[in-house]
Amino acid sequence: MGDQLKNRSALVTGANRGIGLAIAKEFAKEGAEVFLAGRNTAELEKVRAAIAAAGGKAQVCTVDLEKEESVRALAASLKGKLQSLDVFIGNAASLGARVPLIRYPLDTWRQTFRINVDANLVLLAELDPLFRKAAAPRIVMLSAKVATQGKATTGSYAVTKAALEAMVRIYVVEAGASSPMRINMVSPGPTRTEMRARAAPQEDPMSIKAPEKITGLFVRLATPACTLQGQWIDADEWLAGKTKV
Repeated sequence: MGDQLKNRSALVTGANRGIGLAIAKEFAKEGAEVFLAGRNTAELEKVRAAIAAAGGKAQVCTVDLEKEESVRALAASLKGKLQSLDVFIGNAASLGARVPLIRYPLDTWRQTFRINVDANLVLLAELDPLFRKAAAPRIVMLSAKVATQGKATTGSYAVTKAALEAMVRIYVVEAGASSPMRINMVSPGPTRTEMRARAAPQEDPMSIKAPEKITGLFVRLATPACTLQGQWIDADEWLAGKTKV
């Protein structure tokens, strides 16, 4: 067990698999109490049990990010349990459909916005009082290169990530220069996850990195020592030593 996140509380959305799961486990190893958020309660319980067996602390927070009332209920639950919240990792996301824009199903478009943008907005608004009570609050939102690149069939996923990035930039400015809050964005790049498999079914999953390869980046961004603010970080460049955090 490490101590980089000792005595810190951390909310991780989409913590039952992929990058969110890897981050949650690493945070727990570094001493954080992790709040595991996601829809699949049974899978989250398995994660909690694994963390506990390894000597860490975690709690399950079942939430459907597509439903506003469920997201607000999650926030209310956290406000009932915590005096402050040190870290929020906005990891959960919907891929949407992989079709040209002119054929894009509007219901899927709206669904992706509810999960990728609206849920994060509600969480930022509802949890802001807990962040303000933390000595060194840290937020990391997961984005993607397609947020700023025109790539065919990325549709609502790309557009919602662009909207999320704009939201982060506004939140940074509105927090003010005197705030201890540090909020940054990370583009994981090609990573061995179920979402990546759906997005690129022709790709050999063993040819790309495992989620565990980049958890150190999130740990660093979640520490009180992190001073970066409003940065967009390419995880692959960080792995290659081209980006210092």
